[in-house]
Amino acid sequence: MTDSLIKKLNMLADNPVSIAVLLGLMLLILAFLRIKKIALQPRLITHIGLALALALILHTFRLYHMPQGGSITLGAMVPLLLIAFLYGPEVGYLAGFVYGLIHLIQSPYILHPVQVLFDYPLPYMALGLAGYFRDRIFWGTIVGVLGRFICHYISGIVFFASYAPESMSPYVYSAIFNAGYLIPNLLICLLIMRLLPLERIKLTLSR
Repeated sequence: MTDSLIKKLNMLADNPVSIAVLLGLMLLILAFLRIKKIALQPRLITHIGLALALALILHTFRLYHMPQGGSITLGAMVPLLLIAFLYGPEVGYLAGFVYGLIHLIQSPYILHPVQVLFDYPLPYMALGLAGYFRDRIFWGTIVGVLGRFICHYISGIVFFASYAPESMSPYVYSAIFNAGYLIPNLLICLLIMRLLPLERIKLTLSR
């Protein structure tokens, strides 16, 4: 029985797509278990809608667009991060999930169903992690963007390995490629967060 289990684990390890499927489903289930606790009131729905609209508008102002997907924008992640800071991670997960689906419809880049999961809903849901750092805006921004990076990084290893140069490991290629646009995006978001009157925004929305 032990040998059979080891063989099955080895077969699973040899099939990275299967690992990605299991990981993606686990993350989605955990996130939706948290999202179920949200009481969707009209004010909250309105604020999520505003955040989504602002994120979509800011995403159209692309400073640079990567060949295989990924863009440097004028702070398109900021509205989603703000929703997480204002209402907590659960609402951040929900807003990120909806934004990921809209982004998929607007700019689809599809190689595999599981790749879609790791490049659209999951990375934007990961921005909701910022909600765990509501009193530490800069750390929250870093953690949220790092969560998004991890999702794209996994997608790059599993589904975009063929794009890596022959002399480069897919692990290194995925890290360099995704860091190439997410680090500039992170710096832009941190700058915007620094300039925004966050306390005034919180007070206005609370009214």
